[in-house]
Amino acid sequence: MTTPKQGGFYMPAEWHPHSACWMAWPSSKDTYADAPEGRDSAFEKAKVAYSKVANAIAGFEPVNMLANKADAAEVKRLCGNSIPVIEVEIDDGWLRDSGPTFVINQKNELAGIDWIFNGWGNKCAHEKDASVAAEVLALAGARRFSGPLVLEGGGIHVDGEGTLLVTADCLLNKNRNPELSKAQVEEYLQTYLNVSKIIWLNGFIPADMTDGHIDGLACFIRPGVIMAASPPDDGHPDYDVLQENLEILRNSTDAKNRPIEVVEMVAPYRYLDNGMILDACYVNFYIANGGVIVPSYNFKEEDRLAYAIFKKQFPQHEIIQLDTEVIHYGGGNIHCITQQQPKVSEMNPNNK
Repeated sequence: MTTPKQGGFYMPAEWHPHSACWMAWPSSKDTYADAPEGRDSAFEKAKVAYSKVANAIAGFEPVNMLANKADAAEVKRLCGNSIPVIEVEIDDGWLRDSGPTFVINQKNELAGIDWIFNGWGNKCAHEKDASVAAEVLALAGARRFSGPLVLEGGGIHVDGEGTLLVTADCLLNKNRNPELSKAQVEEYLQTYLNVSKIIWLNGFIPADMTDGHIDGLACFIRPGVIMAASPPDDGHPDYDVLQENLEILRNSTDAKNRPIEVVEMVAPYRYLDNGMILDACYVNFYIANGGVIVPSYNFKEEDRLAYAIFKKQFPQHEIIQLDTEVIHYGGGNIHCITQQQPKVSEMNPNNK
């Protein structure tokens, strides 16, 4: 067996039942160098925010925390005894991107794709994180497929029924896969994720070190329904990109030829004293077994509205909203620091 598709494997939707959530402890102060309150203070606050995310998820499903040996005691102190610490050498705590993409099949088998991780286009140290996916798959007892693409988990999002969301600015970036054409990238995605329809969005977000990861723009929340970032006004730094994406989605169909329903999630913004722009991203959240962990950014009215939308869209889930603004200054949020491991014994035969 050389590819996941040949073994009947596919990437399930994020609302598929989980057996665990994987995370990695923040390990690089430099990640928070541009935080308005300063690097050192933000780094310490980020650790607390990570611990709150981990414990919120642990209320619904097991959480495994990877950490460098030197940080193990700190993790136990901040996270408590409910979060097991697994000592693994890592560069930083963005496991969505450095970790594996789990796939399953109808034989109740678990596997994972170990993509090539190059630190978001060689922007930061990644030698240790490049080996993390293989470590996680071994710990999970999952079969490993060696992915042929430079790709991060935050750059892909599926509905579990054959549809994939990506951005051209990330997957076709010259710092990822410069030798491959769009058609070649699509062929690999179809073969390794077992999808038949790919929706390409605009990811040209100059301030985003990920080169426009999809998990900062849009995500499936159920088959045929996509939650997408929407600008509050034309002063938003990414107004044109977000508007274009909304238009693309409204005119798209999924792999089953259903028109896409778009749930707009307004993305507020404010200018900071250091010249940065805080552009909130509510679509960067985690669906757990029975719960949804969502971010807040100290925008009182917009945070409240976001919570209300999640309550409406996930009526069977408990919605937990956490202040994760500091993680945003590091380059991501809740979805970026988590990676779900799907259960293999609770599969819907109609998932594909």
